[in-house]
Amino acid sequence: MNLPELAAFLKTRRDRIRPDDVGLPAGPRRRVSGLRREEVAQLAGLSADYYTELERGRGAQPSAQALGALARALRLTTDERDHLFHLADRPVPGTAHGFAGQAQPALLGLLDRLTTTPAQVITDLHETLVQNEGAAALIGRPPAVRGAARSYVHRWFTDPDARGLYPPEDHPHHSRVFVSDLQAVAARRGKDAEVARMVAELRRRSEEFATLWSAHDVALRRTDHKRIVHPQLGVIELDCHSLFSEDGRQRLLWFTAPPGTKGAEQLELLSVIGTQDMTARENAARRG
Repeated sequence: MNLPELAAFLKTRRDRIRPDDVGLPAGPRRRVSGLRREEVAQLAGLSADYYTELERGRGAQPSAQALGALARALRLTTDERDHLFHLADRPVPGTAHGFAGQAQPALLGLLDRLTTTPAQVITDLHETLVQNEGAAALIGRPPAVRGAARSYVHRWFTDPDARGLYPPEDHPHHSRVFVSDLQAVAARRGKDAEVARMVAELRRRSEEFATLWSAHDVALRRTDHKRIVHPQLGVIELDCHSLFSEDGRQRLLWFTAPPGTKGAEQLELLSVIGTQDMTARENAARRG
C-alpha cells in the first residue's frame, strides 16, 4: 500500500470539490476552497479521526467498503476510483455492480442538485447505490446485506417484509412491473451470469415470479404511479420517474407529486420531519 500517494490523492480530490457541489452550505468563515476533512468523513460515513489519519499517510489499510464510500463522497470518476483502489492495494471492483458499486458521476451530479426532492441512484437490478436524505425519509435506507439480497426485486419475491412499503392491494401491480423490467434487463445484458442466477433462484423460490416470468411481458420501468406507506404520514401518492445512464445499468429515481395535491403537502411535511423517529422504517428495511 502506498500511503503517501494515497494521502496526496485524497487531499487533491477533496480540494477540488465545493460544498455546494454536494449539498453542503459554504458558510461565511470557510478557510478552504474545497471540503473540510470532517465533511468528507461525514459524506463517506467514516469517523473524522480515521479519515484524517488517511490524509496524513498513516493508519491501517482501508477496506474496500471504506474506499467505495470515499469514491462516492469525493465524486471520483471510474478511472480515479480504480486508482484509489490501486493505491490502497485493494482489488478494483466492477464498474457497476458488487458490494462496492459506485454511482456513475453524471447521475451522482444530478442527485446532488435534487436537494428538495426524494431521489436515489440504483442499478438495473434495483440495488440502491446512493440516496439523498429525502429518499431515506420516504422509503427508508437499504439494508446492509450482500449478494442477491441487495436487489429490492430479489427481496420483493423472497421476503414478505419487503412488501410493507406498498399497500397490499398494489402488490400485484408492482410484481408485474418488476418482472417485466427484469425481462428487459436480462435481454439487454445477454448471457449475463448475475441475471441468470437471480432469475433461476426467483423461479425456484417464488411461484408468483415463475408465473409472471413465463408470460414474457417486457417493459422497462420509466415512470410509475405509486402509493407509499409511510409510518408517520400514512399513504403518500407520488409519481416515480427514472433517468437511465448511457449504458442502461444505472438509474436515477426521483419522486414528485402534482402541486396542490395531498401528496405534495405530504412531501412538504416530510422535508420537515426528515429522518427523525424513523425506527420503524429502519427496522422494516433491515428485515427486508
